Amino acid sequence: MSSKFLRVAVVLGLLSAIGPFAIDMYLPALPSIGEDLNAGTAAVQMSLLIFFLSMGFGQIVVGPISDMVGRKLPLYAGLALFMVGGVGSAMAPNIEWLIAFRFLQGLGASAGMAVPRAIVRDLHTGNEAAKLMSLLMLVFSVSPILAPLTGSQIIESFGWRAVFWTVTGAAVLATILLATSLKETRSVEERANSSFGTALAGYRYLLGDRNFLGLTAIAGFGIASFFVYLSSSSFILIDHYGLSPSVYSVFFSINAVAFIGMSQLTGMLADRFGLKRVVWVAVTGYATVMVALFAIMASGVDRLDVMAALLFVGYGFLGLVIPTTSVLAMEEHGEIAGTASALMGTLHFAIGALAMGVAGLFFDGTPLPMVAGITLCAVISFTLAKVTLGRAREVVEAPAE
Repeated sequence: MSSKFLRVAVVLGLLSAIGPFAIDMYLPALPSIGEDLNAGTAAVQMSLLIFFLSMGFGQIVVGPISDMVGRKLPLYAGLALFMVGGVGSAMAPNIEWLIAFRFLQGLGASAGMAVPRAIVRDLHTGNEAAKLMSLLMLVFSVSPILAPLTGSQIIESFGWRAVFWTVTGAAVLATILLATSLKETRSVEERANSSFGTALAGYRYLLGDRNFLGLTAIAGFGIASFFVYLSSSSFILIDHYGLSPSVYSVFFSINAVAFIGMSQLTGMLADRFGLKRVVWVAVTGYATVMVALFAIMASGVDRLDVMAALLFVGYGFLGLVIPTTSVLAMEEHGEIAGTASALMGTLHFAIGALAMGVAGLFFDGTPLPMVAGITLCAVISFTLAKVTLGRAREVVEAPAE
């Protein structure tokens, strides 16, 4: 694996991680934000939900723009907007202002979510793209490991507002790396064929592509299950199970380790079995584990160790789903990679935000509604895989020559 390949993966991973960093680092602060700003749980969760929505739907605009003007300019603009939102969030006097600036911050983060996937498609296809995507996710996934731990230490030492100053500093670092370590991957000739008209035509085409939509939705409901966990876990683990913010951060990070570790096997497994079979086995394993967890919790077993063990296994399977479905969905759409990446990201976050909103309606401070939401998303993802990929015997691919 060349040093250039690794450098691109590191830079793209860091750019992609800026948005999640602003989520994961802030999770341990949710209860203290509510106390400091005199806001209820629903209002505090809204500051998280609005970030997801703006980060998701912002991609629908920034993706086609990256096809038209190149990949780097939208990234610069997104990072600048993210920094404005970060400073505003750090200085917010009440929950309403915090929600407003989190909306701006999410819009800025949308560029870091949509454009790196398009850059991967600019550079590679097939199993090589899967390998680059899994490396990107290795860097990207450092966020849910380090960010909650770092966030809890910052919160305990300096208060929750310091979290937003820190993520703003991370955006400054990302801007420097973008300027010094990443070349433009969208040529002037390719840009000449892109416009808002072609973007609209591209969206119409993609919305009629059942394979693209099916693969996107498989990952979307997988991601949604994690979003449900994100929105409720700090309240459940800190308030219900009595964990400190620091211990909560460790617990949260364990699931990220499973996700990261398994995602790194994507390239090897794809070479041996084919991308579609990897997807099928992964979604089957994920749904099976989550159904088992729900059945145990619904039977009256309310034990943190049981939940931790099964979530660890389940999120390991999920680590194989996201990179494989992303590569398969983008495979045939190189000419409109930015537009395809944008629609994929928007649908992912729309599904995730809907799942968070619905799960929030049933939140009662206990783990069961959260586990039920995760399980439902996993089962839907499995069902979509069965429809999109067919029966297991029909998805076995020959390994690449």
